[in-house]
Amino acid sequence: MIQTVHFAIREVKLGFRNPWAYSFMGLFTLFMLCLLLINAQGYVQGYSGITGTTLNLILYLLPLMSLLLGSFSLTAEREDGSWELLSTYPISTWSFIIGKYIGLSVVLLVIVSIGFGAASILGLAAGSGFGLQTYLQLLTFSTSVALFFLAIALLVGTLAKNRWQALTVGVSIWFFAIIGWPPLLIATLGFLPYPMIKPAVTFLTFLNPAELSRLFTVVKLGGGAILGPEYYEWIKWIKQPAGSIGFIAMAAAWIGTVITAAQLIWERRRSRA
Repeated sequence: MIQTVHFAIREVKLGFRNPWAYSFMGLFTLFMLCLLLINAQGYVQGYSGITGTTLNLILYLLPLMSLLLGSFSLTAEREDGSWELLSTYPISTWSFIIGKYIGLSVVLLVIVSIGFGAASILGLAAGSGFGLQTYLQLLTFSTSVALFFLAIALLVGTLAKNRWQALTVGVSIWFFAIIGWPPLLIATLGFLPYPMIKPAVTFLTFLNPAELSRLFTVVKLGGGAILGPEYYEWIKWIKQPAGSIGFIAMAAAWIGTVITAAQLIWERRRSRA
């Protein structure tokens, strides 16, 4: 536990020394501010065109930010020789990976919070803003997306040999999960018989954390009607009082599985060194 805390603190310090973190913070704040200024004519509550656009822009920026920061953090340990020094001490790989995840999570959540906070203050000054419930739901969505893709980033970082490999794999995952997902999903479902479409949609949605978070947020914002009949069971489940608890448990299991895989791969490489 103490080792994990030390690694987390170390990662927070390194994260805020990284110029990429401040670049992403400025870009994220600019995106949020632009959307609020577009909405300067009114006050948004629930799901609307502006909140839908906000979800899409968050999905374009935040997963890529998480993938690059997380994967570069691990590959830099090997390239700079830091891990060779750390591995000479009696530290566990699990403490190292979990500490990395916690520290990077703090950095990402600070970026997201500052982006939302600065944009909301400036937006309110300009006479526009989201409703409080909508605002909190968008913040929750951003948090879940960042945490999901940070776990994937650690797995990428354990597999990549250098920053260039991490960049290539990270961008490929981002493209597949965010941009290429809708046409790939439609193409895949088009080959299936009708009775298998709903189970396939459920299974494939669990595979893509971006889609899982987006569906949850759209339904919570009251836009479930736009999803279509294939997602009727999803809408019923999310609208239940236990829907939020179920989503949190599902997210924790998903993230825990990916981090465990990253830890096992890193430990295997460590034992071979």
